[in-house]
Amino acid sequence: MAHLTAHRLAILLSLAAPAAANAAVEVTQDRNVVVVRNGTDVLKLSVCADGVVRVLASPDGKATGASPQQPWFSKPCEAQAVSLTDASGAGTGVNTALGEGVAAATAKVLKTGNLRISISLKDGTLTFLGPDDRILLQETGERPRIYEPLKLSDGSPAYKVTARFHPVLRQGIYGLGQHQSGQFNYHGATVRLAHANADIAHPLMMSTEGYGLLWNTASASTLDTRFPTEMTLEADVGQALDYLFIYGPEFDDVVARYRDMTGAAPLFPRWAYGLFQSMDRYGSGQDLLDVTKRYRDGKAPLDVIVQDWRWWSRMGDPEFRPDGYPDVPALLKTLNDRHVHTMISMWPLLSKTSQIHAMMTERGWLVPGTALYDPTNKDAADLYWSHFGSKLLAQGWDAFWLDGSEPELHLPTMAETDRTLNGRKLAIGPGELYGNVFPLAHVANVSDRWRKQREDKRVFILSRSSFAGVQRYGAASWSGDILNGFPVFQRQMQGGLNFALSGMPYWTTDIGGYYGGVLDNPPTGPSSEDPAFQELYVRWYQFGVFNPLFRTHGKRENNRNDLFAYGDKTPILLDYDRLRYRLMPYIYGLAWRVTDKADTIMRPLVMDWRTDERTWNIGDQFSFGPALMVAPITNAGQASRQVFLPGAAPWYDFWTGKKLAGGQWIDAAAPLKTIPVFAKAGAILPLGGVVEYADQDPQGPLELRVYAGADGKFELYDDAGDSYAYERGERAVTPLTWNDGARRLSIGARVGSFPGLVKDRTFKVVLIDGGRERVKTVRYDGSALEVGF
Repeated sequence: MAHLTAHRLAILLSLAAPAAANAAVEVTQDRNVVVVRNGTDVLKLSVCADGVVRVLASPDGKATGASPQQPWFSKPCEAQAVSLTDASGAGTGVNTALGEGVAAATAKVLKTGNLRISISLKDGTLTFLGPDDRILLQETGERPRIYEPLKLSDGSPAYKVTARFHPVLRQGIYGLGQHQSGQFNYHGATVRLAHANADIAHPLMMSTEGYGLLWNTASASTLDTRFPTEMTLEADVGQALDYLFIYGPEFDDVVARYRDMTGAAPLFPRWAYGLFQSMDRYGSGQDLLDVTKRYRDGKAPLDVIVQDWRWWSRMGDPEFRPDGYPDVPALLKTLNDRHVHTMISMWPLLSKTSQIHAMMTERGWLVPGTALYDPTNKDAADLYWSHFGSKLLAQGWDAFWLDGSEPELHLPTMAETDRTLNGRKLAIGPGELYGNVFPLAHVANVSDRWRKQREDKRVFILSRSSFAGVQRYGAASWSGDILNGFPVFQRQMQGGLNFALSGMPYWTTDIGGYYGGVLDNPPTGPSSEDPAFQELYVRWYQFGVFNPLFRTHGKRENNRNDLFAYGDKTPILLDYDRLRYRLMPYIYGLAWRVTDKADTIMRPLVMDWRTDERTWNIGDQFSFGPALMVAPITNAGQASRQVFLPGAAPWYDFWTGKKLAGGQWIDAAAPLKTIPVFAKAGAILPLGGVVEYADQDPQGPLELRVYAGADGKFELYDDAGDSYAYERGERAVTPLTWNDGARRLSIGARVGSFPGLVKDRTFKVVLIDGGRERVKTVRYDGSALEVGF
C-alpha cells in the first residue's frame, strides 16, 4: 500500500511540476492550431473567432476536449488562421526579464482582435493581454495546469484537472449560473458548479477586466478566488483542461460571442411576457376555471394559468386524474375562450407504476438505479415525447414546465442532490463526466420535437435547471423551490443577476417564495391572509413586474394565491399587474433585442458601467432594458432605501418625473405602494393601453415617453405574436431616435411587414424634462416623420 501511495505521489508530482523543470518549451503550428510542448503537457490554442481563443491541454496532447462530446455548442470552435510573432521585454506579460545584452525572444505572441496571448518560452505559461498590453489574466509560473489521474465509473482513465491563474487584484467576477449564497461579486469567494434544486451551474464567468471564461466541461467544477493572488478553476473529472477565453471588453460583447457559439435565444410567444398565475397546487380543472374567472371578472390582466404536478394518474403517462379532470378538451376550450393560455408540469422522473416506466425499463433506457429516463439517449427521448409530451401538445397545452430537471429524485433519495448522476452510466458517457448536461439534453429533447410537431406554435419551456446552450431551445429558468421570507427574497436578486451574466436572457422566481421548508412533511406555506406575508408578497410582486418573465407560484396555507386573495393589498397588486401590461410594447421590443442582438433584459449595473468600481458590488439594483433602473425593497417595514444613480447623465424618478443628477447616491422614498424606479436620460419608453391579456390590442395607440438630457434610441417591434414566421422575415421594426440637442424625436420608416399588420397608428409623444411634460400626438402610417419640441 505504501509503495502504491508513493508511486501515485510520484505521478502527481511529475504531472504538476513546472514546465521549465522538465524540458525546453517548444511552440509550433499545426495548421491553424498553436501547439506548446513543455515536457509536462501539450497545450493547444485555437482562435475560434475574433477575440475568442480555446485553450486545450492534456498530458499527451491526444484529448479532443475535457469531454468527448460537447452538445452545448451549436457552432463548435473551428480553428481560424493564426500567426505568431516574437516578443521580448516589457509588455509581453511574461514573468521574466531579459538579461543585459540578450536579444532573444522570451515569448511567442498570438493576436486575435484586441486580444493577445503571450506564451512564455521559459515555462510555457500563458498571459492574456488586452489593448495597451494590459494584463487581463495570467497563468501561475509554477504548476499552472494540474492533472491528477483517476478512473471514471466505466473504467476509462481521466483526471481531476485544475487551472491556476494570477488574477488582477481589483476586479469583479460574476456569472457561473444562479446560486443561493446572496453574493453578487464572486471575487474572493468559492463557487461550486453542480446542479441542485435552486442552484444552477453555468460554466461562463465574467470579469470587469473585460473578458469571459467559458469553462468547457459538464463535469461538476469549482471556482476558487479566496486568495487575492490566486484563482483556480477545477473540474472533478475530465480528459483534458479545456476553456475558452472571450474578450469583450464589454459584457454585452462577451454575451454575444457566447451566444454565437451556443445558440441564439428565440422569441417566446407574446403572451409569455404576461402574467403566469400559479400555485402549488391547483387540484382540479375547476380550480383553473375559478381562478381565471376571478381575473376576468376583476378586469385583472392575465395570460397563463399553470397546472402544477399531480394532475396525472401516473407520473410520466399522459392520462389525467378523472376525479379532477373529467373533460380536459372542454377545460382547455373554456380557458382558450377566456384568452388564457396554459402551462403544465412534466418531470423526467417516472412513476414505477407508469406505462412509460415499464417501456423504458424493458429497453434499458432509464438512468441506472433511478426512475429517470436518460435524455442523452435519442431513442429514450423519442419515446418520452411520443408517449407523453406529444400527446399533451396535441391536446392543446401551450407551454411545458420541466420541473426537477437537475435532475432530482424524490425523498428520501433526493438527498443526493448534485451527485445524483455520479457513478451512473448515461448514453453520452459516465454521469460524473456529464452530470451538468442533463437539463440541456432534457430541454433540447422537448424543444426539438415540439418544433417538428407544431411549427405554428412557438416553444415555451420553463425548466428548473439549465446549462450552457439551453437558451437556444426556447427555455427559461426560475430560481427553484425557495423559502418564504425577506432574506430569501434578497438572495434571489443576486442569483438572477448572475444568471443574466452567464449569458442567459430569461429568468424568473416564485413570487412570494415557494414554501416554509422541506423538513415540514408535507411542506407548507403561509396564508395569503397573513399581513406579514402580504407585505413580502407585495414587495416581491413589484420586483417580479420588472423580471424578464412575470410569474407567481408557491404553497399557500389557505389555497389561494391570485391577486384577489391578498385583502387590502389587492389594489396595489392590481396596479402593478396593469403596469406590466402597459409596458408590453417595451418588453416585446426588449425580447426582440434578445433574439436579434444577443441582448440582456435584466441587467446588473456593472453590465453598463463596468469601469465604475462603485457598481461592482451592487447586486440589489438593475436595469430593465435600456430605459429603466429598478431598486427593489427587500426588508420588512422598509420605507426608503439608498439608490446609486450611475453615469454622468441625469435620471428621472419614474413616478414623479423629478430630474436627478447622475453619479450620486440618493435616499429614495418607498412606501408600500412604491418600488423605486428611475428612467435614464435619453430613454424612449413605449407604453401601451390598459388591456387584460397580451394579444388584446398589441398594435393599438402608443404613448412614447421621451426623457430629455441625452440622445437615445429604441426599436418598436411587432409580429403576429406566435409561430416562427418572424424567422422568415414576417415582422416589422420601427426605429425611434431622440436627438437631445435638437429636441427632436425621429420616427423612422417601418421596416418589414407581416399578415395582420396595422398600417396606421396613433403615437402620443410625451417629453419629460425636469418635472415638465410636453405632449404631441401624431399619426404614423409607416413613413418616416419627426416630432420636434
